[in-house]
Amino acid sequence: MRVILDGTPLLGTPTGVGRYTGQLLAELPTLPGLDVAATAFTWRGLENFAPALPPGVRPAARRVPARIVHEAWARTELPKLEWLTGPVDVVHATNFVLPPPRRARGVLTIHDLAYLKLTGTVSAASARYRDLVPRGLRRAAAVITPSQAIATEVIDTYRLDPAMVTVTPLGVDAAWFSASPPSRRWLTAHGLPARYLLFVGTVEPRKNLPTLLEAVRGLHSEVSDAPPLVLVGPAGWGPALDLAGLPGGTVVNAGYVRTDELRRLVAGASALCFPSFYEGFGLPPLEALAAGTPVVAADIPAVREVVGPMSGNAVRLVPPTEADAFTDALIGALKDEVDPGPGRAYARTFTWRRTAERTAAVYHSIA
Repeated sequence: MRVILDGTPLLGTPTGVGRYTGQLLAELPTLPGLDVAATAFTWRGLENFAPALPPGVRPAARRVPARIVHEAWARTELPKLEWLTGPVDVVHATNFVLPPPRRARGVLTIHDLAYLKLTGTVSAASARYRDLVPRGLRRAAAVITPSQAIATEVIDTYRLDPAMVTVTPLGVDAAWFSASPPSRRWLTAHGLPARYLLFVGTVEPRKNLPTLLEAVRGLHSEVSDAPPLVLVGPAGWGPALDLAGLPGGTVVNAGYVRTDELRRLVAGASALCFPSFYEGFGLPPLEALAAGTPVVAADIPAVREVVGPMSGNAVRLVPPTEADAFTDALIGALKDEVDPGPGRAYARTFTWRRTAERTAAVYHSIA
């Protein structure tokens, strides 16, 4: 079976969707019966695409301006996918946008519905999904979501047959389970404190950082030696963070770091903070459990589904708008000793191999 995935998320600064796409492309060629290729819808940077692909995946892409083809696909059934990629049996749109296929069967991954539910917290590019996703659903033979919470939202919102939607939970790289904290020398060289709370993600309105900062204000007013908050992730968009009332050095922006460095930072954190208003899965809290780090996260459906079973152990879930509750949870995470064993054992049940196997089963069911 000839399968092609949209590998565009592999270009540029890696995101959660990029990691999902990259892991699928790494695992799928190891499964029987699949001839796996990847395409990219871009004009600039296409020369970097083939080197970004895992072994066993061939590139199949023409240079096209992404915005123009997206606008065309939101309104018409041209250009056809195969004109850009060559013949294919199944096309998997990994990032919300399913091009019109000529003969191929389409699979559409919908990671979340932020573009509908939180319209004021998404970028202009994501806002276009309001037009692109319904078009893609009409072309799709199957839909994939990362969690049951999102599957339910997609089915209800677009009135889909539940049999059309498959949940393929994300996985945790094996390297997270052996991650060790960074050395004091490395932290000093990067301008980071020896003790710290950690936020991982793009700085954007949906991540609810104002509530976390208010919680940190409360923490430092109650705990004299409370550690600072380190922000790790690519530059985002939205209003500048309000640091008024916070002592100097209380918040440190480390920016984007490589994956190996991120693992060490998570392993060394006093707690991972995950205050998002809305998520499709919530991979950072699961990876934190794999690294043996306590989690304080917003009690929202997808996060509750993914790490809720560890609540009361290494996970504290609090309402996303209640800064005082976040402060109390942070104080508890700093005071209590947590056995990392159960969290690690739970995280081991999430593998990218299983994600790929469930995805391949979808391909076979529609081909």
